[in-house]
Amino acid sequence: MELGNVLAISGGALAVILGGIGSVLGVATAGRSAAGVVAEDPDKFGSVLLLQALPGTQGIYGMLIAFILMGKIGLLGGAAVELTTAQGWQLFAACMPIAILGLLSAIWQGKTASAAIAMVAKRGDTAGKGLTMTVMVETYAVLALLASILMINGIQL
Repeated sequence: MELGNVLAISGGALAVILGGIGSVLGVATAGRSAAGVVAEDPDKFGSVLLLQALPGTQGIYGMLIAFILMGKIGLLGGAAVELTTAQGWQLFAACMPIAILGLLSAIWQGKTASAAIAMVAKRGDTAGKGLTMTVMVETYAVLALLASILMINGIQL
């Protein structure tokens, strides 16, 4: 396997790994808060479940980028393209927006979701407002996903 291929695959792997780590930490942070609320008032389970789940999307975005990358370089079809080192670095770099922002935004989205869950604990009718606050953090993960997609697709092989 050429160095270019190793670099490209490493970028895709980092997108999955870092997005996944961020999602695990974000969902766990929100989950701790959600468990406390549901222990006190089981009827609020539906309101806090979505808030807890939101930080998990960054892991999905990282996986999506890895699939797009694998499709581009032929790993899914069984006939991988031999990449130059320059192409490998380009693809590696194209994976970094979602890898880095996926990690960070999921962690901070979990903290925001945790605060929103605390709002729901005090006033059950604030779930929509808390959801809006939590989704605002998601915006930057979506922008990073879009940047990674556009960069991967823009690289000539």
